Amino acid sequence: MVEAGVPEGQYWFVGASGADQESQDQAERFISQGIWENGFEDRYLDTVKSMKVGDRIALKSTYVRRSGLPFEAHGHAVPVLAVRAVGVITANPGDGRKIGVDWTRAGRPREWYLYTGRHTIWKVTPGHWMREALLRFTFLGEPQDTDRFRNDPAWAKRFGDVDPTPEQRFEWTAFYEAMATALLGFRRRRGELLAHLRAMQERHEELGFLMDRDWRDNPVPLKDICPFTVMGTFNRGASPAKRTEIAADWAAFLGITAPAPTGFDGIPLLNNQNSWFFPPAGTRQKDDIDSLWDVFEAALAAADSSEDHERFRLAAAYDRARDIYRVGTKLTMGLFWVRPWNYLPLDGRSRQYLKTELMLDQDFFTADGTAYVTLLDTLASKFEDPQFAVHSFPELSWTAYLERYGHGAHADSGSAGEAPEPEDDPTPMSPQASYTVRDIVADGCFVDESDLNGYLARWRSKKNLILQGPPGTGKTWLARRLAYALIGTRDNKSALRATQFHPNSSYEDFVRGWRPGSDGKLTLVDGPFLEMVERANANPDVPHVMLIEEINRGNPVQVFGELLTLIEAGKRSPRESLQLAYPRSGTESVHVPSNLYIIGTMNLADRSLAIMDLAFRRRFAFVSLEPSVNDAWQAWMSARHGVDPKELELVRFRFEALNDRIADDPALGSEFRLGHSFVTPPAEERVASFADWFRGVVDTEIVPTLEEYWFDDAAKAESASAALLEGLA
Repeated sequence: MVEAGVPEGQYWFVGASGADQESQDQAERFISQGIWENGFEDRYLDTVKSMKVGDRIALKSTYVRRSGLPFEAHGHAVPVLAVRAVGVITANPGDGRKIGVDWTRAGRPREWYLYTGRHTIWKVTPGHWMREALLRFTFLGEPQDTDRFRNDPAWAKRFGDVDPTPEQRFEWTAFYEAMATALLGFRRRRGELLAHLRAMQERHEELGFLMDRDWRDNPVPLKDICPFTVMGTFNRGASPAKRTEIAADWAAFLGITAPAPTGFDGIPLLNNQNSWFFPPAGTRQKDDIDSLWDVFEAALAAADSSEDHERFRLAAAYDRARDIYRVGTKLTMGLFWVRPWNYLPLDGRSRQYLKTELMLDQDFFTADGTAYVTLLDTLASKFEDPQFAVHSFPELSWTAYLERYGHGAHADSGSAGEAPEPEDDPTPMSPQASYTVRDIVADGCFVDESDLNGYLARWRSKKNLILQGPPGTGKTWLARRLAYALIGTRDNKSALRATQFHPNSSYEDFVRGWRPGSDGKLTLVDGPFLEMVERANANPDVPHVMLIEEINRGNPVQVFGELLTLIEAGKRSPRESLQLAYPRSGTESVHVPSNLYIIGTMNLADRSLAIMDLAFRRRFAFVSLEPSVNDAWQAWMSARHGVDPKELELVRFRFEALNDRIADDPALGSEFRLGHSFVTPPAEERVASFADWFRGVVDTEIVPTLEEYWFDDAAKAESASAALLEGLA
């Protein structure tokens, strides 16, 4: 078990404001009357109805802070959740509007940092270390381990101890946020902005594009301007030095003390032929520019709060501004500039990355404000997963930029077309850290290094490899790391693509098929395998990997189709190319390049799976993974988690005895043994008591598995489980 846990059950964090930004704070009324009310007439009714008498509840407020923090913020805003009162739900009449609460007021609001939720009503359940820590802080009075949170991948680039490169630290974000904050003060003083712009146009000829046209089509000074267009003056095609100069000019006028950025890698760039966020005077509607100021103001407010009324306000303002002529998804670039840690840019490169790398199948062009805010929530949740490809919106944009260019600018491909890459002062791609078999072992692999080298050698020769074994033997974990070692780095995210087969997987999903487009017409769309073929052909010197989890859950022969022939090691050349079932032309043919490798995983204990076709088997090398509760496991557990060797020896003996019992059972066999992941805490998890942690695993993971194995002999499952824990302290 990790740190001392909290009791199982439902825990709620709720806000104290109403359904709109004008609502007054209701905290004092809630506490004095012993209630909590849902401030929305038509939202969260079912959620409130699900609250049970006896559930613990906390009254919160959320905001951001840049100073007075217990750690260095590097100029970034830090999300804060203040716990104002805690209580127990005493009544729920079931109307979805009001509940009774026995509140205990906090003498002084207690501040919690970084992991603060994104909604007015936030249900938090135990089971993950972040949630456990928040619950202990709130309801048990324990302090927050801010060092652990700020060094988690979700926040490490901003607040962590490891000092990444300047590009990966995203130092530019502090200036962009400061400029946006300063611009908000000029919403009612736009004349001053325009006067300074005219002065800047005399100093910077690059700003000559910001001129309106009179009825004779003569250039005339602008009479109004929006904040995104101001930000766009240094986010369009120009040399980095000139962009820095223009940004510094604005900073001097606005009183910004943060230095202007000197590098702009990964920041979406406007098309020089479409650099305004509002139409020219002749086609401009009366409220266009005010609508852009509305969404700008709403975006800054929503970034500083997790109250839902701010999110709804943003969604509504987004819809109005997005519909302005020639704005569209360009609006999301502006939102990213003003609060890069809170908003996603939907420029061309980011859209491509979302679809091909992060597997988000969504029509981003037609997404309204509600869909955009929902997408933000989806990605923010994924950023908290250490295994997710990226952990923030700046990192997502930067990664998409690297995969497209390697240097230069990140161009928008919206309605006006994609801007050309600037030719001035190209910045080389940051070097990628190497990854080898030795790194696999250091990450916590209990397979001998010489065996791992053998797996890689066989994979390079055969081109296609399958890792098979009982549940819990780390097949997917090892498959990814073998891929990193084959590629030579874990930083080249475009060289690895993962997918998972299931009984309904088809050739059309995996290779190519017809899909309905946004216009209602059928479009021929390449699946993940052909996308990897294209990437590998474009970069022949770089190994590329297609990882297929649960490869035997589908029908691999049917899913691969004619490509089953082309994946053979001896047929990886253009001479062996074939026409696909759905060709784009009568002359199109495809071959699988020699630098595209396939690795699959296969669970031997799933009896629902069909026997794999022999023709398919001949194309793959197979590696069988065993439960590795061995000397390497003991050394890892002792070094990483500080577990007593005697305790490890006892668990190892008990676990091996259980696996022997499973293997000897004629109704089961060796493929049903349990893998070492059942007795190995994740590397990032802190284990205070291994015995307590192991008891929790036995109760929640091993016992249910054994009950399924021996469903007709409950006593046998119970005795096997009890034997595991016998002798533990």
